[in-house]
Amino acid sequence: MSKYIPGNQKHLTLHDRIYIENELNKGTSFKHIARFLCKDPTTISKEVNAHRLSDGFHKATFYNAKNFCIHRYHCRKTNACRKIILCGVKCASCPTCNQTCKDFQKELCNRLEKAPYVCNGCDKKIHLCTIAHKYIYNPHFADRKYREKLRDSRAGINLTRQQLHQKDSIVSPLIEQGQSPYHILTNHPELDMSVRTMYTYLDKGVFSARNIDLKRKVRFKPRKCHKTQITDRSVFTNRLYQDFCSLGRSAFVEMDTVHSSRESKKTLLTLFFTKEKLFLAFLMNRCTKGAVRLVFDRLEKRMGTYEFASVFEYILTDRGSEFGDPEALETGINAIQRSSIYYCDPMQSGQKGGLEQAHTLLRMILPKGTSFEFLTQWDVNLLVNHINSTPRECLGGRTPYNVALETMGAEVLHAFQLRPVPPDEVNLTPMLIRFSH
Repeated sequence: MSKYIPGNQKHLTLHDRIYIENELNKGTSFKHIARFLCKDPTTISKEVNAHRLSDGFHKATFYNAKNFCIHRYHCRKTNACRKIILCGVKCASCPTCNQTCKDFQKELCNRLEKAPYVCNGCDKKIHLCTIAHKYIYNPHFADRKYREKLRDSRAGINLTRQQLHQKDSIVSPLIEQGQSPYHILTNHPELDMSVRTMYTYLDKGVFSARNIDLKRKVRFKPRKCHKTQITDRSVFTNRLYQDFCSLGRSAFVEMDTVHSSRESKKTLLTLFFTKEKLFLAFLMNRCTKGAVRLVFDRLEKRMGTYEFASVFEYILTDRGSEFGDPEALETGINAIQRSSIYYCDPMQSGQKGGLEQAHTLLRMILPKGTSFEFLTQWDVNLLVNHINSTPRECLGGRTPYNVALETMGAEVLHAFQLRPVPPDEVNLTPMLIRFSH
């Protein structure tokens, strides 16, 4: 039943723990605390019991600071240890009373054995209480212990020493024989791990075999990570993929960039209309925010602000740095909002899968490694026309150009500089650009 309480599946925060301490000091029950925090009372009980802070040993009686027997006030025993024959001192004042007396019974407090499990909210003052071992609930201590446990539970290898030895006895000899991790795991399902986990264990030196023993490890250099992602996280406010899905749009525009080889800095800005399956590409000299805005401004001048806003109403793109200024792209040349831009989740290119499929057709004409240095916008328009003149099964055998002609109109396609190509003349090979020069 507790899983249906709103917010019950969230972890307790420091503010929640401060509230728990304040309510415990007032003597509030776990049930009322849980009701305010939208938690189950058992959650509050476990939190207090697990993260209570020991307050150490306190003075129990003025006779002996280490006597914690419940009978110490009225006990008249003497010489319980029988070490001294003529001992007239009461055992209640002797330091060894708790260890030698057979009738010793430790004084306990009901508050510590059951709810609330701590001394918070107790009527007795701390210096007047005779309980030896006290407990209090401190929110800062509880939050620190919780963070430490959360961090330690996720660190290290989740294997016992015996399990690690068993896996090592199978993996290391086969690695030395030149077998790949995938080969080993395919023939030994009892290892119960993924290929990625085995690579991680080899990199960390958990097994006797090392990553240098892998056949192809020495052939590859470490990959260079290009910092092309948006660094300002504030631009994602109300622009995430979940915000886009809440709109419930079935027709929108997907946007991305296609990079040239390393010898050229020219880039293609690609656009894909999900309803018409229409593909557009525009050549940019640099992959920057200003270059993308320049393409948008040029299209707006051709089409007009109203037509541009109706065609490019919603745009979904990735988190490339060239799209890091959404307000500049959304604002038109007349300071009027012309579009709304949203961003996909990190490493989720499938969220704009239609454009990724269109890139496969583009790469048939411009394979990876092709330099865009000698390309012109006329060449780009030519290959776009051939791609849009290819029939699609999802459109019932019709071409994206014909579908867009019905939904958008001839004026919009003229602004995009699109033309139809006869079916028998469609060419999706690199020879298309070579013969055009």
